[in-house]
Amino acid sequence: MIEYRLGSKLDAHKVISLYEASALAEHRPIRNPERMASMLERANLVVTAWDGEMLIGILRALSDFAFVTYVSDVAVHTEYQRRGIGKELIRIAQREGGPNAHIVLLATPKNAEYYQHIGFTLHSSAWILRSYDTVR
Repeated sequence: MIEYRLGSKLDAHKVISLYEASALAEHRPIRNPERMASMLERANLVVTAWDGEMLIGILRALSDFAFVTYVSDVAVHTEYQRRGIGKELIRIAQREGGPNAHIVLLATPKNAEYYQHIGFTLHSSAWILRSYDTVR
């Protein structure tokens, strides 16, 4: 029985282990536990999936709970994928974000088709200013 929980009070090492067991590890600073802990603490909407005491899924987001919820991470342990866990994490985030808030996310290249498959619409005007770029 999978249990879903809200809250960002998580052990960063458990989250890092989950990321390593999913496709997200190569796209997150998993070698920097302090940064990962800060990412968790500062997210204002975190949904997790548990199989007993094992963390098997996470959605980390920032939301204003009125207009937009930006989903930073969706990770599901590879052994638990294709069971609807990712979809349920997103459904809960959509519910918790408020009835009028849009869900926005940037997909990793490997997962881009997944989001279209579950109902997301591709948006052609998303922009990124990476940490090493400057505003000109």
